[in-house]
Amino acid sequence: MNPQQSPPPAQVCVRHTDRPTGLSCTRCGRPACPECLRPASVGQHCVDCVRADRRTTPQVRTVSGAAAARSGTPIVTYTLIALNVLVYVVTAAQSRSLMANERGSALFVDWVMFPPAVASGDWFRVIGSGFLHYGLIHLLLNMFALYIVGRDIELVLGRARYLAVYLISLLGGSAAVMLLAQNSLTAGASGAVYGLFGAITVILIRLRQNPNSMLILIGINVFISFSLPGISLWGHLGGLAAGTLATLGVVFLPSWLGARTPERARVVGIVALVTLAVAVLAVIVVATMALR
Repeated sequence: MNPQQSPPPAQVCVRHTDRPTGLSCTRCGRPACPECLRPASVGQHCVDCVRADRRTTPQVRTVSGAAAARSGTPIVTYTLIALNVLVYVVTAAQSRSLMANERGSALFVDWVMFPPAVASGDWFRVIGSGFLHYGLIHLLLNMFALYIVGRDIELVLGRARYLAVYLISLLGGSAAVMLLAQNSLTAGASGAVYGLFGAITVILIRLRQNPNSMLILIGINVFISFSLPGISLWGHLGGLAAGTLATLGVVFLPSWLGARTPERARVVGIVALVTLAVAVLAVIVVATMALR
């Protein structure tokens, strides 16, 4: 009689050697347990092959050169809304009023945009004023507009570029107020929001979509800014100009300068944003020196 042969050893997962398995990766052929396998178009791949495939697959990019977000959650937009709401809650609590939160609020007094105060050294007002609002209606209107346009802009530009455009728009509004409305008390995210109106219009043109609806909306808002008292016309126009120029620098300037690779396009866009930010800050400095 032939001696009884022992059965071959069972396969074990290459990542978990204590787990016998009858499964294997259809790409590399190595045994793997169900926890280490992922569904694929043909069969199933182990996590190591999935990771290697992601490294070798070219990154999908938007028209701005930004990496396409794996998650569609507009984190920057939600964060900006949260910060504006938080600042409003603080001013409302200090003033004990939802509709007249500017009265009796120390934070409002310290942050509101007043060019002579900036010239005296209160530099933070040029940013902080963009997070203040005169009453609940003012806040709700700006946050609604930020929510509507901000989400799409963030997906196209990417989080970092989008935040840069927002802040440059905010500074552009402050710069215009410093130059042309030196005796006003200005507050609100409107300058930044107007900048986003300009940004989405530029993006629509770049995507070869009809921008007429945004152009009409901008025209209506500019007309309202001209017509109604108490609205910061120059803050709105300054933000609109800054946001439009910033987005042009990101989505159009690289092709105008012949940047043929995504890396060069990103560099051109970053340089454009930095240059515009420096120019806006220079305007604020010049206006400050003139006030002094």
